[in-house]
Amino acid sequence: MAVIIHPTAIVDAGAQIGDDTRVWHWVHVSAQAKIGERCSLGQNVYVGNDVLIGNNVKIQNNVSVYDAVTLEDDVFCGPSMVFTNVYNPRSAVTRKAEYRRTVVKRGATIGANATIVCGTTLGEYAFIAAGAVINRDVKPYALMAGVPARQIGWMSQHGERLALPLTGNGQATCPATGLRYTLHNGVLTAEET
Repeated sequence: MAVIIHPTAIVDAGAQIGDDTRVWHWVHVSAQAKIGERCSLGQNVYVGNDVLIGNNVKIQNNVSVYDAVTLEDDVFCGPSMVFTNVYNPRSAVTRKAEYRRTVVKRGATIGANATIVCGTTLGEYAFIAAGAVINRDVKPYALMAGVPARQIGWMSQHGERLALPLTGNGQATCPATGLRYTLHNGVLTAEET
């Protein structure tokens, strides 16, 4: 399917956008951005030059994906969530050479109004609660909440909370899909399908 771009959107020449991606009202995609297939960029989204967006990524209204951010496949960015790329910004000091890379791994969810401080990696299927502030790396499947965010649980690939301790060992089954998860020494993995 073709890319659908709303007439109010600005897509700079050179931007790469995959098939069946929708670019909605007042979006700006910079010239060197790379966006995969089946993505949705909501109203008032900005995508910088040094940005890589995988397939089936949903970016809700009012999100700016600044340079040095990578979003892998199946990532969800909630309304008005925030990425940064400079750790210690000052208006009078140019720090473009100091951008810190942020990577959001496959299947992760970032809730509305959450802030992701640059230089962090969000693990596969991590779930960041609305309004949380992430200032360090997040484990795969971790449920994070608060300011600054701390882990309060584990989430399945389907987005269901798993009945597991934060540390140690255990097993749980996703109530929606039946997929089994194993916690071993504080690391959660899903069984192979």
